[in-house]
This record gives sequence, C-alpha cells and structure tokens, in this order.
Amino acid sequence: MRAVDANVLVRLIARDDPRQTAAAERFIAHGAWVPLLALAETIWVLDSVYALPSSSLARAVELLLDHNQLVIQDHAAVESALRLFRSRPSLGFSDCLMLASATSAGHLPLGTFDRNLAKAPGGQRI
Repeated sequence: MRAVDANVLVRLIARDDPRQTAAAERFIAHGAWVPLLALAETIWVLDSVYALPSSSLARAVELLLDHNQLVIQDHAAVESALRLFRSRPSLGFSDCLMLASATSAGHLPLGTFDRNLAKAPGGQRI
C-alpha cells in the first residue's frame, strides 16, 4: 500500500490548492497508509499555519480516521488521542498522540516536564 506525508493530508483537508487537492485525491484513490508522524505534522500545520481552533483540528483527525481510502497507523491509539484531545485541547494533539501511543505500546508512565501532560492518565512529571 502507498503511504502519504503531511503535505498530502493538508491538501485533502484544507483544499486550498485545487491542482494539488486533485493530485492528492488521485494518489489515495486506491488506498494509502498514514504514518503517525505524518498525522502529527498535519495537525501541527493546520494549527500553526492555518490557525484552526481545536474543535476544527479534532474534526480534521476524525475525518482522516473515517476516510474510506486512508489507513491510519495505530488507528486505536489515534482514536484514544482524539478523545483525550477533545476533553483537554490545551494539551495539544501531538502530546495526546504521544501519550496514546505510549499507552498502546504498554510503555507507561510517560515521563515529562510538561505539567499539563503529567496530569493526564499515564503521564508522570519528572
């Protein structure tokens, strides 16, 4: 199966460049795999460049999770990260994804200097 990077995902969500959006849609038409890193980078771009609010970022993750042609790496961890992000958007999606990935892999606690992340289940302040 093909894989995609963040640029492709951003085009699929932002749809702000018709030529690139069409090319992205053609590329994923028969399926594509989305690495966690590409997903995290996509949400970072949508947050920092497009300045989307947390509710829109959560909706973007949901759209990617539900997309018929995309296979998200560690789908269950991404769903868990999305639930945490929706309940605590101040954490940021990448921190939620990191914690959900550590939980999925059975590597807890997640040591951090981040006070907010340390308060999430599975986090531990160092």
